[in-house]
Amino acid sequence: MATEKEYKELFDRVAALRGQVANKLAGELTVNPQLADSLIRQIDDMLESVETAERAKPAVPDGGLGQLVGIGPEAAATLGQTSLPRGVESYDENVASERIYAVGDLYYLYQHERIGVFRVVQKLQELFQGGSIRLSDGVGAFGLYKFDRRDVLRYTKRDRIGAYRRILGYGKGSGAANSRPNTDFHRLFVHLNNQIALFWRDKRISDVIRARSYDPSFGSIAVVRRAGLDLRNNLKFTSYGHLNVLRVEVMQLLEEAFKILNADDVKDLFGAANAWDVVDEVLIRYFDERLVTSPRQRMGVTGRQVLRWLAGPHLLESTRAEFETLLLEAAEPAEEWITSAQSLRVAERTETERVLPWDQHRPAGVATPASERPAYSQRGGLGVYKGSGLATANGHKR
Repeated sequence: MATEKEYKELFDRVAALRGQVANKLAGELTVNPQLADSLIRQIDDMLESVETAERAKPAVPDGGLGQLVGIGPEAAATLGQTSLPRGVESYDENVASERIYAVGDLYYLYQHERIGVFRVVQKLQELFQGGSIRLSDGVGAFGLYKFDRRDVLRYTKRDRIGAYRRILGYGKGSGAANSRPNTDFHRLFVHLNNQIALFWRDKRISDVIRARSYDPSFGSIAVVRRAGLDLRNNLKFTSYGHLNVLRVEVMQLLEEAFKILNADDVKDLFGAANAWDVVDEVLIRYFDERLVTSPRQRMGVTGRQVLRWLAGPHLLESTRAEFETLLLEAAEPAEEWITSAQSLRVAERTETERVLPWDQHRPAGVATPASERPAYSQRGGLGVYKGSGLATANGHKR
């Protein structure tokens, strides 16, 4: 463990090195700003390696207390001779990536649930069992027969809705097992997508020539990082429990549903070219709904891509060139998510609200999470989500 004097001298030498490099290369740094990023990164790496080596050294048995208070043979004559720890591990360094990936899949499943994929299969099953449609012994007919055979082994619709409420905050009432709903997810997710999209819009030439280009937060990595860390820390405490298992099972259920919808005998029944045409046709014919299939499906796909990017270690990258390169993976999905969500009026683009106060319930220009929730009425058990098909009265049907 280094002493207080060694600690101070190290940072004095690093500061002197930074000043000397900036003074000698001032002309080149003006012409080539990327050189400055490279030099800063190299000096930071040197400092980090020194600190890592210091942490690896064995600590003083009493933690340096004897030196500080003047007890024992190692008592310090001056403050500079006392041991000074380097600090603790950063809070934002740790991320359980597998749980964030699971949240991304759950968000993807939620959007398909809102579209009504499971309701469509359930309706086809009811018509098939009642002999109301011309299906007999094809692949789709056999799939409809098997769809609920393993119902006792699966999570019910009530379980799925409780998970959406607990982890994503969508719906009403309490989450699974009366847990606290994550009501902050939607506004944090909207804010992150807005900041990623705004960062890349700021990089375009058309944005650079505007008067706002002199805004201190223009093209700021720190703003994007703060938005990402806020959402990641929010999900850290809501993604425990049965999320991983539930998401695997429901993803399998979704795949099984699409195998039925894409079966030739089911497609021929509705004159459809693919499974999505069957979904749209059933929603129109039997539920009389206004279709939101395209924007909802794209929100599911692009939202999952953004959350997958968030699960990686890219958020804490300090070099601008590398951060921008890594952020490009989420840039277009974020822009498309906002466009799709805006068409459904569940999110708004923000141009000036770059910082989201942690204690602000509804920031200006950002849609309230309630706009993403379906209407709710109590009718025994879990209740019915009107128009969304998320649950029946007893909450156990798909």
